[in-house]
Amino acid sequence: MTSTAIAVTGLRKAFKDKVVLDGIDLDVPAGTVFSLLGPNGAGKTTTVNVLTTLMRADAGTIRVAGHDLATEARAVRAAIGVTGQFAAVDELLTGQENLQLMVDLHRSAGGDGRRTVAGLLERFDLTESANKPASTYSGGMRRKLDLAMTLVGGPRIIFLDEPTTGLDPRSRRTMWSIVRDLVADGVTIFLTTQYLEEADQLADQIAVLDQGRIVAQGTADELKRQLPGTHVRLRFTTAGELDAAARVFPGATRDDDTLSLRVPSDGGTASLRAVLDRLDEHALSAEGFSVHTPDLDDVFLALTGHTTEAAK
Repeated sequence: MTSTAIAVTGLRKAFKDKVVLDGIDLDVPAGTVFSLLGPNGAGKTTTVNVLTTLMRADAGTIRVAGHDLATEARAVRAAIGVTGQFAAVDELLTGQENLQLMVDLHRSAGGDGRRTVAGLLERFDLTESANKPASTYSGGMRRKLDLAMTLVGGPRIIFLDEPTTGLDPRSRRTMWSIVRDLVADGVTIFLTTQYLEEADQLADQIAVLDQGRIVAQGTADELKRQLPGTHVRLRFTTAGELDAAARVFPGATRDDDTLSLRVPSDGGTASLRAVLDRLDEHALSAEGFSVHTPDLDDVFLALTGHTTEAAK
């Protein structure tokens, strides 16, 4: 495994005259979570299909786990695991049988198959349900089983294409915990998701894909800082104090109903200290203060013109 798990340059893909991916570049460091965000139709699943050898690119250079996708597809497939949008389990089989089937299909599992199955059942807290048909599993249990099946053979890069769609909040957080454990073990996660909170919680790097192009890339905090709107909110106890503070900060926005003042800021400690020092210079004291920054919903809307709901 190289220090870069996935390297993509100039990736293009079109279906007839419809361009789906229009020359995208990606760089995913090994042992991290990389999240690809975008509204429906942006090209997220097409990107995953190309990177996992399920679809040929029209142009571009792609290396996955150090292997050239165009000439070493078999080596790429041996290094990766894929969990799609919907759990790909056989509901007529038990959880243990599903895992055993994957072991049997995966030649490298060899004689340690039973140990592999037992270990995965324990790791994903499915031991008690191991002998029950998968049709009786909850949505969260099916997703855990699906991911456990993906881990047969020990892939070092895992593609998760909207893995928590349809799960309740508790099951979603369980999946988040599993993802964090995988990364702690050195696994690289390529995640597409429709939940901005999920990307915010898990991703080391986020790329926003819109109309086939990468429109922004960075950490969640870096993306948030690209938007104006970060401010310090000062709360006062009287209208007189609010009036006086508004004169000190002429560029601020006041809210008379809540006796608060929004002072533009970059959110850093130096900026916050300057605001508080200005208050002190004018013998003013705020009842309380808080720093507010745009969230990923704001970033998504600003970059794509779509709300979070439109992305679902």
